[in-house]
This record gives sequence, C-alpha cells and structure tokens, in this order.
Amino acid sequence: MSGSLLDAGAVIGCPHGGRVTAATTPSGAVRIGGAAVATAAHAYVVAGCPHTVDGVRSPCATVRWTAGGTGVTVDGAPVLLDTSAALCFSAALVPQGPPVVQAAQRKVTVR
Repeated sequence: MSGSLLDAGAVIGCPHGGRVTAATTPSGAVRIGGAAVATAAHAYVVAGCPHTVDGVRSPCATVRWTAGGTGVTVDGAPVLLDTSAALCFSAALVPQGPPVVQAAQRKVTVR
C-alpha cells in the first residue's frame, strides 16, 4: 500500500460534508513540517454532519481507521495514509461511508 502520510493538519471530511478532527491530538515525536504524524492510536470525531435517514437526523459521529499493511509505525501504532481504509459511524455505530481526505502531507510518501 502506498500513499501520503496524514498529519494533525490533514483536512478530512465525512461523506456528507462534516469535518473530521482528531479527538486526541497526535503528539508523537515524528513530525512533518511541524505537525505530528497521525496514527491509528488516535480517536477521530465528526462535527457538523447533516446526514439524515428518512427525515431523522443520523449524523456521522466517529471515524474508525484500518491502518494495516504499511509496516510503518510511530510509537508502536500504524501511521495513517490518505489511502488507509476507514469508515464513518453514527452515534448508534451504523456505518455511514468512508471519510474523504481533502488534503494530506505530500512531502513524505510511504511505499
């Protein structure tokens, strides 16, 4: 798997336009341009998702990443790439689609 590393400044959204942010700020020793590299050990939340199902609000609330396959870790946790598999979930843990990575760190590439 190849892709660009995600860092604390990556712009990520849910499939419905909500904003994804790290609930636990990446703070590892590995940094790119001053921003910490994001790993699967960090929790991610969604704010501002307008998603509804049959007229009932069902916004995305969290993102779960599957960051295996690269073999690259920071502090023992797999790094996140713009190509890492992930799903957004509602508060009821209903899968609602993959997040959209709009901007990732392009200076470092994992191959």
